[in-house]
Amino acid sequence: MEIAIIAHDLKKELITQFCIAYCGILSKHNICATGITAKYISEATGLKIEKLLSGEQGGEQQIASRISYDEIDVLLYFRDTRPSSESNVHSDVERELLLMCDRYNVPVATNIATAEVIIMALDRGDLSWRELVNPKSEYNRNKNKNNF
Repeated sequence: MEIAIIAHDLKKELITQFCIAYCGILSKHNICATGITAKYISEATGLKIEKLLSGEQGGEQQIASRISYDEIDVLLYFRDTRPSSESNVHSDVERELLLMCDRYNVPVATNIATAEVIIMALDRGDLSWRELVNPKSEYNRNKNKNNF
């Protein structure tokens, strides 16, 4: 499966700890993440992560584009939830990403509790229906190649 990860500055440590805890499950899948988040996670876990642009430079838009082409199966999006105006800088991009996930039926977690549920479901195979939606992902091509 193709997993995309985004974490705002105040959530980078949390997503890194989450990835350390679930490294065994995550290692079975393809992961992409926005710039600094990818760096933190890969340094802490050794996971191979495709590094996209930073969120400020368009990394979140890159993920939104991949979602629209059914190239992402799961989005882990740990957002800054502060009520101040600082946290609303990304609000238009956030809305667009969440809308894309709704439109293309991509499971999305915006907090650690939901992320754990999704990762455990992924490990059990509960999200295998995504293979029908995203048959061209590298994961699914390799899986189908090995079945023949």
